[in-house]
Amino acid sequence: MRYTTAGESHGPQLTAIVEGVPAGLRISEESINADLVRRQGGYGRGQRQQIESDRVRIVSGVRFGRTLGSPIALQVENRDWQNWSETMSAFGDPPEDLVRETTPRPGHADLVGVLKTNSDDCRDVLERASARETAARVAAAGIAREFLADLGVEVFSYVTSIGQAKFSEREPMLDAPDYKPLEIELSDVRCPNDAAADAMRLEIDKARNLGESLGGTFRVIARGLVPGLGGYATADERLTARLAAALFSIPAIKGVEFGLGFQAASLPGSHVHDEIKLDPKFGFTRATNNAGGLEGGMSTGMPLIVTCAMKPIPTLMNPLQTIDLDTLEPTEASKERSDVCAVPACAVVAEGEVAFVLADAYLKKFGCDNMADIRAAVASYKQRLKTSAR
Repeated sequence: MRYTTAGESHGPQLTAIVEGVPAGLRISEESINADLVRRQGGYGRGQRQQIESDRVRIVSGVRFGRTLGSPIALQVENRDWQNWSETMSAFGDPPEDLVRETTPRPGHADLVGVLKTNSDDCRDVLERASARETAARVAAAGIAREFLADLGVEVFSYVTSIGQAKFSEREPMLDAPDYKPLEIELSDVRCPNDAAADAMRLEIDKARNLGESLGGTFRVIARGLVPGLGGYATADERLTARLAAALFSIPAIKGVEFGLGFQAASLPGSHVHDEIKLDPKFGFTRATNNAGGLEGGMSTGMPLIVTCAMKPIPTLMNPLQTIDLDTLEPTEASKERSDVCAVPACAVVAEGEVAFVLADAYLKKFGCDNMADIRAAVASYKQRLKTSAR
């Protein structure tokens, strides 16, 4: 299962096409729209979220609420297009009053993009490099999430820090899978701890007053996975590598950890590796989950736990210094409408990336034609694991 997206931040719409989806999977536009709402939410978001009200429109690959086994095309309209129709017109001559964007922002794709493409207008780059593109990703990921849910897999996330404000967990590798997604979504910073959430809001308020932006960290959890997804024999089938690549495809992500992550490098092996146990009901399991549900490039059957670090948003209300592309003189970087903090929203995007990798891993292991055969294959595999454990 894979997706591709198209569309600019201020173009008419964002489009996503999802391929490799088995036939017979029930799809809900309401569920996808709920995820789009989650992506737009969060304390610290900017004015763009007040303009847009993202809704998905599925235009192919689904009939009477079930997938056909053909590519699925999804569209998300950009309501702000009406204010940019001349500036972002696909054809015709540029308007006489067109203002080119010549002051690239440090930390954004602006400068390197125009150098790469030989453009003289950063808007040619920033429109596509914008985080607005992730709305199409989240819409597409709704298909993968529905597939995983059908097989008993749940993917959710929560925020662990914003700026200097941190959620200090006693045993995160044990506690993380037990948090309740509903409680997380009731928090406007998507943090399951009230005291930490209050501290995060204060950090965002201080940054807003200073014209600053903030990054942070979050965890993505997947519960209900079978062991043996992914592979160990070749580099490209390792689930660890595929998850990391997918998460790093989100422009703002600067770090990814599985389980204990970097902390494991400072501990002796006896404090890192998870002892193997035999459960009479579930078969092979682990006493702990320091590996975050991954060993040797494969899922262990324990909850998948991934921690991601997001950098601060490049657009600042008190801009940094840059060089004007026309004059080659020092000046201030451009200011687009922007968020102070989008860590809670980024976590929702990361859920979708994880869901796509896991969905594809299930299809590679259990078949890809239709849901009836896939469910039967998963059930048979689970039964074999229980039998071999005895």
